[in-house]
This record gives sequence, C-alpha cells and structure tokens, in this order.
Amino acid sequence: MFVSYKWLQDYVDLSGVSPEELAEKITRSGIEVEGIEVSGKGIENVVIGHVLSCEKHPEADKLNICKVDVGEEEPVQIICGAANIGKDQKVAVAKVGAVLPGNFKIKKAKLRGEASNGMICSLQELGVEGKLVPKEFAEGIYHFPKEAVVGEDAIEALALNDSILELGLTPNRADAMSMLGVAYEVGAILDRKVHLPELDYSQSEERASDRITIEVEAEKENPIYLAKVIENVKIGPSPQWMQSRLTAAGIRPHNNVVDITNYVLLEYGQPLHAFDLDQVKTNKIVVRLAKENEKIETLDDAIRELKSHHLVITNGEEPVAIAGVMGGANSEVSLETTTVLLESAYFAPRSVRQTSKDHGLRSEASSRFEKGVDPKRVELAAERAAQLLSLYAGGEVLSGTVGTDKMDKSEKQLSITLEKINRVLGMELTVDEVLNLFRRLQIEANADQSTIHVSAPTRRGDLVIEEDLIEEVARLYGYDHIPMTLPVHETKPGGLSTRQQKRRLIRQVFEGAGLMQAVTYSLTNDQKAKEFALDVREPVKLMMPMSEERSNLRLSIVPQLLESVSYNLARQQDRIAFYETGSVFLEESNSELPREDEHLAGAVTGLWQSHAWQGEKKPVDFYAVKGVLDLLWERLGAAQDIRYEQSREEHLHPGRTAAIYLKDEKIGYIGQVHPSKQKELDLKETYVFEVKLESVYTYETAPLHYTAIPRFPSIVRDIALVVNSEVLGGDLERIIKHAGGSLLKSVKLFDLYQGEHMEKGKKSLAFSLIYMDPSRTLTDEEVVKAHEKVLHAVKDQAGAELRG
Repeated sequence: MFVSYKWLQDYVDLSGVSPEELAEKITRSGIEVEGIEVSGKGIENVVIGHVLSCEKHPEADKLNICKVDVGEEEPVQIICGAANIGKDQKVAVAKVGAVLPGNFKIKKAKLRGEASNGMICSLQELGVEGKLVPKEFAEGIYHFPKEAVVGEDAIEALALNDSILELGLTPNRADAMSMLGVAYEVGAILDRKVHLPELDYSQSEERASDRITIEVEAEKENPIYLAKVIENVKIGPSPQWMQSRLTAAGIRPHNNVVDITNYVLLEYGQPLHAFDLDQVKTNKIVVRLAKENEKIETLDDAIRELKSHHLVITNGEEPVAIAGVMGGANSEVSLETTTVLLESAYFAPRSVRQTSKDHGLRSEASSRFEKGVDPKRVELAAERAAQLLSLYAGGEVLSGTVGTDKMDKSEKQLSITLEKINRVLGMELTVDEVLNLFRRLQIEANADQSTIHVSAPTRRGDLVIEEDLIEEVARLYGYDHIPMTLPVHETKPGGLSTRQQKRRLIRQVFEGAGLMQAVTYSLTNDQKAKEFALDVREPVKLMMPMSEERSNLRLSIVPQLLESVSYNLARQQDRIAFYETGSVFLEESNSELPREDEHLAGAVTGLWQSHAWQGEKKPVDFYAVKGVLDLLWERLGAAQDIRYEQSREEHLHPGRTAAIYLKDEKIGYIGQVHPSKQKELDLKETYVFEVKLESVYTYETAPLHYTAIPRFPSIVRDIALVVNSEVLGGDLERIIKHAGGSLLKSVKLFDLYQGEHMEKGKKSLAFSLIYMDPSRTLTDEEVVKAHEKVLHAVKDQAGAELRG
C-alpha cells in the first residue's frame, strides 16, 4: 500500500510530524513502513510554460522551434522534438540551470544552428514511472490544464514534491488498504482527530429505480449490491490533483469516470465499477453464478470461459462483468458514454479469491475483496463517487440508490479482563489507560469494574478474539514501553534425553563402521509397502496421492533402501552401505491417524574390505553385518539380553536369515535378500536388517561396572564338539555358560568343520573356554571338576560328543 503524505493530511493533522518521523511511529505501532520515496527529489528550476508559437525547424523535420513564456520578461526559445507539441499548450519547462532526475543539468545548446534555452519535459523526464503516465502523454510531453498559472513551480503543480510511504501490510490488516484506514491508524498513533469527507451533492428529481432494477440470485456470494445512476456525464481528464494522487498510489490515470472509481477505492478501500448504462442494453442487473463454460470478453480484450462457481454481473441475458475481478468489454465506459451505472457491492472473499485464481487476474479491487471490505462503507463509497462524478464529470445524479442489502452489519462484541491484559503484557495498566487507547483507535469501549467490553467496528475485521484486543493495547501503548523483566523460575542444565542419547549413539556406531546415513521417502506403492514388514498388516493409503508410486505409507524402510542400493549399483559403485532411522506407519482401528513407529534399517552390498597393497578383497557377508549390530548392542549395554535365532522371512534367504530378540521380544531381523528378489531388483549379494527402536529406547541399561585387571592366571581349555547339523552354535554356547558356573569367565566359538572325515548329518564346533578366579590361583582339580560339568551338560542337553 502506497500512502501519499500530502493526501493523508486531508484526513489527519500531521503538523509537526515529518514523513520520516511518521514512518517510524507507524512501524513501531505494528505496520512496517518498508520505505519512503520522495518524488521530485533533486529537481530544481522547472516551471509551467505557455507555448506562444511552434514552427518546424528549417534543418530538421522532427524538431520544432518553440517560443515559450516561462513567466519572465522575455519568452525563451526552446527546440522540442515531441510529436504532440503545439501552440497555446501549457507545458513543464526546465529552464537553463535546472536539474532533472539522475543529476541531469540543463544548459544552453544549439540544435542544427538554432539556440535552445531550456527543455520542454515529459512526465518520464520528471521522474514519473512510464507505466503510470496517462496514455495520451506516454509518447510525448505533458499538457497542463488551461487554468495552470505560467511561471509557477511545475513540480508543485504536479504534486511531485511529496513523500510516499510504502506500507508492508500483513494479511489481517485489510483495514489499512485505504487512505481512511491509514488515517484511523495515524490518528490513533498521534492522538489526533480523523476528518472524514463530507458527502454533500445535489440530486435530480428523477429516481434511479425508474432506470434500473437489481436482482441478486446468489445472495450467499453477494449479500450487498447497490447501484446509482448518473446522467449527462462528460468524459474527459480528471483534475490534476486527482491524477497526481492516483500516480502516487501506483495507479495510471485514464479518464474522469474511471479515475474517480479508482480514487474512491483508494480512499475508502471499497472497489467500485462504472458501467456504460446504454451499453448494458437492458434496464436490469442480475447477479448470479455463471453457467458452466459460459463466455465473457473482459476489459483486457480476452475471451474468458467461466465455471459454475464464478459470480457474474449480467444484464439478465449475458454477463457484463466478472464480479469483483474485472468488467466486461461490452459495457466499458468510453468517450461516447453519457450515462453511468455505478456499482458498489460486497462480494464474498472466498468467491472472489477462487475466481481471481482461476483466471490469473489480480487487481487492486480483487485484492481488497479477497480480504473482506467494510460492509458499512459500501453505500458510503457509492455516495462519495456520485459526489465526485457530479463535480468533475458534470454528471446529474438520479435520486436514491437501487439494490439489495441482506448482510448483518452488527459489530462484534468482545470482553477481556484487565488482569489478563496486564498478565500477558507484563504491565500494570489501569482501566482508564486501556479505555483511552481504544478511544484513540475510535473503537467503542466501556468497563464493568475490571472487565473491559469492546464493540469491534466492521472496518476492523481483524478484531476477533481476546488476543487481538491485547495486541491493540500493546502496539498503541508502545512496545518500547513494555517493561523488560527476566523470567523467574528454577533453571536446569540442558542435556539430551535418554532417547536422544541412544539415537545419537546409533548414528555414531553405524557411521563409525562405515555406513552412510540415508533419508528415503515415507511414501511408496501398494506392493512395496508390504514387503519386508516386521508388522504385517494393510498399509495406510493416502486420500489424495501425488502418484500411484507414492500412494501408501510404508510399513518397512528396507524397500526404499534397496531402491537406493539399486540406483547406486547402476552407477558403478562397488561398495554400498546405507542405514536409516525413520518412521513406519501402522493403521490403528481406534484412531483416525496411523501410529508412527521409529525403525532402524540398513542395506549393505559389495566389498566390505579392500586392501590394495596386500591384494586382499573381502566381500560383505552375514557375519560382517551382524558384527556391526553386535557392536551396537554392546555400546547400548544390551548385548547380554540380545539373541539371534534362525528364521524364515519373506523375501529373505531361508538359510542366511535370523530373527533378533531382546529378551523374549522379537525386535527385528537380519539376513540376505532372497536371490529371486535380488534378480528382480538387479542387485548383487545384499544383506539387510531392520529393528524396532521403541523397544531399544525403553530398554533399561544396567549401570557400568569396572573390573580390576586380574592378578591371578587363567586356565584355557579348548573343546571340539560333534553335534547334529541342526544344532545351533548359540544354543551350545548358552549351555556351556550355564554349566560352567562362576569360574567360567569366557566362551568363544572359533571353528566350524563339516565335510571329509565327518559323519553325514554331523558337524564339529570348537570352543575356547577360559576359567579364572580373580581372588586366587585355581587348582587343576577345580578346573577339571567345572570342565566335566560342561561336558556332561552339552552331552545331556545337545547330544554333543568330544571330537577324537
């Protein structure tokens, strides 16, 4: 929103307050002033001149020799090349010594042998942006009205010696999208009275209702529609002061009728539209929703196809405007227009916003309708425009206003306690101080003991809840005046929660082991959503998926990691190791939203180790990946409660897969991707794992215990046990540990043998056992006794025999 400092003075006394000071005060009160542009800054010695004669230059077809009266004793000769220069025109003249924008200095010159003592200026040369120059002067010099006084300052006459404040409005402050809205704001800041325009003009005896009837079929989208009729209008330029104000606000002047509707839009914040009543062709206006695929030619000469939710203004037969967005070319005001139908209405913000978006049209009018205009200003704006049309377009306003008004304009009643205001702001305001602030805002308020009752005016649609009232008090009282206090409460040193510590430890372990963290999509297709899932159930489907490939929430992270592995293998990467911690989504029957469970997953393929100097390359295998997980359990202090059991999982190799248990709960799996699945995904031998982290996070880790370095020697016994092939090494290890008692400190499997010299269906597992007592030296008899218990236990419980 661009605000002219000089125009603002029509409504609020700004004496003693410079534009810079005003900008600072407005910014401190909550509306940011993004900048101040001083138009005409640096321009000197430019006056209004009267062209006494204009003759062709004898040596140049496109130049003219002009004698110009600039208010001095003698007229000056100026060479001008503008196509629209002519005798008896009043123009802007930069005299010799003048300075124009860009520090361009005017000097005496000779053009093709003729002296030129000055320069006849266009508006662009005086610093006006080209798109804001009236079309008739866009390619030439500007002509002042005949009543302009020769010799007077042209910059002042054009109102270019003004300061323009650019307001950066937030969406809730639609009230400040008008000069009156800004005037209310400035009046409250300075505690000065706001002067509203006086609406006084004569009307003819003929009634507007005799010329036009209004019918609104879509009352929900258009609760207020008012119209006035103005006859005997004379189309021409608007007064200079009005053109200057429109230009300052960033609107290009057109003619008096269009300029007046734009002027009132800026003044009241209420968009208006002027129809050529003769071109409407009927004596009625019907507001309705468009018919599907109905067409209209708009003012920009584009044929637009309408949808059934678009609101249109019609003559009862065909559309003449798209409501709140743009008028139709078939009813446009032109030089031949003599009778104007002036529209002022309230269109539902949602309807205008959707229509504007559908057609890619955004204007000063639509931007205000989208945010909601003040319903109490709809009629006032129409009256103001009618007044200006009678003054500056010679119009005869027919008496009365035609239309319909079905909108509730009652003011919203809000109440708040003084205690809450002071508690939120940390202040000690009194009731009288708060009421005075609302008085300055011209908002009706009264107090009942310590409760303040506020009647929010319709112009302030942003006042809806108690917090809005608190904001008004704070910003008008001054944020700088809110006392600074330190919070008084018990402080605690910062730190990571147990969950955060474990999550960070997981990252450290895997990245330390050479795995790279991946972040993959949580969305997948229906087939992949079910693959590798730890909890088998129907996946959660999206109501509005972006595509079929992203239509379901995942039940497992592994399929997305395998996609990443496949992608990298296709780009000639020979060692790939990814891990990811992320959410999987499980449907809950008693909840609208799925449950999110955090999982840890990984995928590893290719080389695990490569030593170029030794010529050694080791591919990844089951035990390499399991070793990383074992390191994790060790770092988490959960190794003693973790066990692996051979299992069968869908899409995993049946002989190279294990379920992972924490105590008695299955928390995950580890294994090789099934060869058929590897072939489908074009993968090499690939190993994956997935673990539920919730159980890991809630696992209570035993405190660390440190043991002194043993002072007494240990005794090592190695045994090779022959067992049936289906007996698991882990089971044997548990039997040995249990039977060995307190003297057995360590059990390690170091060899597996199957093949020649071994009975069919049998295998040999070799373990190394360490016996030790930290307080004394063991005797052979004690070790033999403990060792025999181990041998008996493995024989009785697993059918194991010592290998000969």
